[in-house]
Amino acid sequence: MSHDGPGPRAVMRSVAFLTAGALAVPLLSACSSEDEAGKPSAAQDIAPAARALIADGGTLRWAVDAVPETFNTFQADADATTTRVAQAVLPSMYRLDATGRPRPNPDFLESAEVVDTEPKQVVLYRLDQQAVWSDGREIGAADFAAQWRALSGKDSAYWTARNAGYDRIEKIERGANDLEVRVTFARPYADWRSLFSPLYPKDVMGTPDAFNDGARRKLKVTAGPFAVKEVDRENDRIRLTRNPRWWGRPAKLTEIELTAVPRDERAARLADGDLDLAEIDPAAARAIDSAAGAAGPLSGPGTGRTGAKAPRSWAVADGSDEGAADDEVHAREKLRRSVAARERQQKELRGYEVRRSLEPAYTQLALNGADGPLADERVRRAVARAIDREELAKAVLKPLGLPAEPVGSHLALAGQAAYADNSGTLGGQDTEEAQALLADAGWVAGGPVDKGEKGEKAAGSEGEKKPEDGEKEDGKKGDGKKSDRDDTSEGGDDGTYIVGQDGKAPAEHGPGHEDHGRRLAQDGKQYLNRPGAPAGAYAPGGTAAPAGAARETLAKDGKALTLRFVLPTGPGAESLHLVAGRITRMLEKVGIRTETTKVSDESYFKDHIASGEYDLALYSWPASVFPATDARPIYAKPVPGADGSLRVEQNYTRVGTDQIDQLFDQAVSTLDEKEGRSLIRKADARIWAAAGSIPLYQRPQLTAVRKTVVNAGAFGFQTPVYEDMGFLRKGAKVSASPSEK
Repeated sequence: MSHDGPGPRAVMRSVAFLTAGALAVPLLSACSSEDEAGKPSAAQDIAPAARALIADGGTLRWAVDAVPETFNTFQADADATTTRVAQAVLPSMYRLDATGRPRPNPDFLESAEVVDTEPKQVVLYRLDQQAVWSDGREIGAADFAAQWRALSGKDSAYWTARNAGYDRIEKIERGANDLEVRVTFARPYADWRSLFSPLYPKDVMGTPDAFNDGARRKLKVTAGPFAVKEVDRENDRIRLTRNPRWWGRPAKLTEIELTAVPRDERAARLADGDLDLAEIDPAAARAIDSAAGAAGPLSGPGTGRTGAKAPRSWAVADGSDEGAADDEVHAREKLRRSVAARERQQKELRGYEVRRSLEPAYTQLALNGADGPLADERVRRAVARAIDREELAKAVLKPLGLPAEPVGSHLALAGQAAYADNSGTLGGQDTEEAQALLADAGWVAGGPVDKGEKGEKAAGSEGEKKPEDGEKEDGKKGDGKKSDRDDTSEGGDDGTYIVGQDGKAPAEHGPGHEDHGRRLAQDGKQYLNRPGAPAGAYAPGGTAAPAGAARETLAKDGKALTLRFVLPTGPGAESLHLVAGRITRMLEKVGIRTETTKVSDESYFKDHIASGEYDLALYSWPASVFPATDARPIYAKPVPGADGSLRVEQNYTRVGTDQIDQLFDQAVSTLDEKEGRSLIRKADARIWAAAGSIPLYQRPQLTAVRKTVVNAGAFGFQTPVYEDMGFLRKGAKVSASPSEK
């Protein structure tokens, strides 16, 4: 899975997100002290440098996942690169600082404030008097009004992916002069700072046709330090160049070249010197670290006199025939060239360093409470109490040299204003308490199991099968293909089968599945759920419980307590497999079995998570700076539809409560920031108590950067400042705390 993704706001506001909800619990309090937010668990790592130390000019070659299908961030198929381009070339009224808090963007705003609350909330924007579009027209109220009308949700001709916040606006008008914009809200809106970032010109937002098609393939009119110079889809490349009409600090770089490079090819492209900046996986990070620690040329066969450089006459004199001698010399020459190539690659890699931080996103364990054992809140709580979150965080983050702290909130991360560690509401790891909860729910150790009911069926599968005669425990005979070694077992092949490699036919979507043409986020990567996407995948028999389980299988009503654990395959999934293996063993200790099924990345969310065909799943979730707006649909209580199916919005665990909904509604409507934080923390405490999803750890952010590149790398929470990126002047050294330009 991808380790890349758009910034938290861009992701949270534009796609159908996946997370778990909560059940009703008694009234809970949450800490209201601002000190609860603390500091970010890891600082950003961008090699900060004063502008005076940066050379003027140069092209930054930056690896991205794809050339986007659209440059309109408000459309359903916008992706991480859409956001990257928008940040560099379009206005934003606010951007995030290093602690994940929104700050006014001084290049566009002189000020923005709530000037009236009665009878209606009114926000007054005062724009920078130099702010103009690249065609020379001033940025003004007409652009704000066009964007509001397009995103208000009142005109279905606009193919929008989201309208949160814009649907609360009553009117937009010019203020006392052309530089003032007055926005009047029909209903109070706490997250008004989330609006108009980015801001598109009225030419893009003014009509449905312009909105739907005008900014998909190109951006003619922009207003940022850079402009879009070329979109080369044949070579998967976008070129951004300095905007000659830019009124702010001039960009240090002449160009930024965004090139689509698959994750598993980035290490090789870095070794070839083709890139200056690329987010990478842990394996690539280790290669760069290893190169940095390597001393001298590589050693080994073919590097000495008796190797590739040995004369041909030596081989002949040694008794070999002339043809064999030629073959040997050619083989040694080939080896010598291979070693030389490796030496060149090692030398090239020594020109990079890995900049490390934590992404504004966290990995969670999701528990599907729609039906089966996890519909019982006591079983969900038991799963949560069986898991040692600190151990899981250490397993993933400690080897990377990052702080290994479990995440304590569903709705914010350490350092963000709304953060408070509410995990104590549910309680920490406690095997005895987990077993007591299961017993209270009626699950009995060693209880009778009906014949043919060895456990709950894996997603779309026929359930766990016993091996036939002549068949291995972890394989199939005939044409069935066995999966790659499964990391969940940490050292053995566990018999898991990868969907699509067994010759089975795809299964249909589960009941209640809705295809809204939205993007689905899994572990930071975007997947498009649109017509023509791959059909649902058949998930065959899952993983048998490992030998040596600590407890007998629990049973109830003739069924064993077995949970379907669905995992993705593909680049970047290794850490999830590691975590899943540890979770499996933790659950075994309390008598819970799991059946693990691996499915393709393309199938993972669309055919399993979104359709409810799983019990347990791992994926990452962005932490929004505006949780009252962005997290509301994630935890909204599912509503029955006219056809009997559930309307789940983005709550794919299909668990929610009226109380949580009310807390979100109150938080988004209060203009008292302190009260808003308190309400968000109370909502988070309720979500913890319901155990619908268990936050585990903040995702690592690993970025390979050429050592001479400054003000770029692992950005953490902060919105990149594109005009300050560049290459160090010759002889310049980076200071720890650069002075202002």
